[in-house]
Formats: sequence, structure tokens, C-alpha cells
Amino acid sequence: MAVGGRLFILGMRSDHQAGRSYAPRGRTPRTPGTGKRFGANMVSAITNRGHLSFMVFKSRFTAPVFLRFLRRLVKDARRKVFLIVDGHPVHHSRKVREWLEVHGGKIEIFFLPGYSPDLNPDEMLNHDVKANAVGKRRARDQKQMMRTVRNYLARRRRDPAQVKRYFREESVRYAAL
Repeated sequence: MAVGGRLFILGMRSDHQAGRSYAPRGRTPRTPGTGKRFGANMVSAITNRGHLSFMVFKSRFTAPVFLRFLRRLVKDARRKVFLIVDGHPVHHSRKVREWLEVHGGKIEIFFLPGYSPDLNPDEMLNHDVKANAVGKRRARDQKQMMRTVRNYLARRRRDPAQVKRYFREESVRYAAL
């Protein structure tokens, strides 16, 4: 992870609808699906240099899950990580604060202002994943959904130019500097 990563947490559901569908006039469009509801979560961090780190998981987003992700970021980094996060309660938890005190030489966290998702470049990745990995491909079960999202994100990780494009949106250009 290069300096200046932005973090995002994404909840995905099997019944997410993205894009448009088609049906002959007078008929209701139908999209294939199982009728089952299931979901998964994802935490990701991107940099303006095109680096993407992610973790897809079944459980709720808790302090231990966040700490597992932070450990991976620090382990993969060649230098200190500066991470910008939103105001999620887990980011402010006692466990996270204690861990950051111990590892302050390797990672530092900065908080976005409250209610400002438009300032987070990782929101562009969120939209991309929901529109192209979850919404357009109907998974039969949670395992398939998670596999689809992981594969999609792995392709994105291999294409740094695409990750850099997330920083072109007007409201997040500040982060590309």
C-alpha cells in the first residue's frame, strides 16, 4: 500500500438491482434470481497511484475484522501508511485506537468529515463493484457472490490505470494530488 490510501466498507446483497432491463411493451421485465436473500461485506483501500487492497467477508464489520485488514495493509506496505477513513463507529473503537497507538510508526489514520461520502474516492470503487460485479450477475448463493466480487476486484487490482480513474471525479480530485 502506497502512502495515502482511502478506505471503504461495502455491504452487498443478492437482490441488488443495477442498470436497466428490457421487456416487450406491456410485459414486466424479469431478471433471473433464486429469490433467496443473502449478502456479504467488503472492505477496500485504494491509492491515487492505482493500488487496491481489499477483503471480502461474511461476518459483520467489527473491530477485529478491521484490525485484520489493517494488519494486512501494514504488512504489505514498504513505508508508513496514511489511511483516510469515514466516521464508522468501528474506526473509533477502543481496540482500534489501542492497536494504532502500538503501530503508530507504521500507520496513521485520518478521518473524513461526517456525512461526506462524496469526498471518498473509494465510493467510486463501491459503485463499480455494485454495478458490475453484484448487480449484473445474479449469484445463486453467498459463496458464489463472494467469489464473483473477489475475482472482479482482483481484475481491478491488476489494472492500476482503472483504479487511478476513480480519482477523476470532481469531488475527489483533492486526493489525486
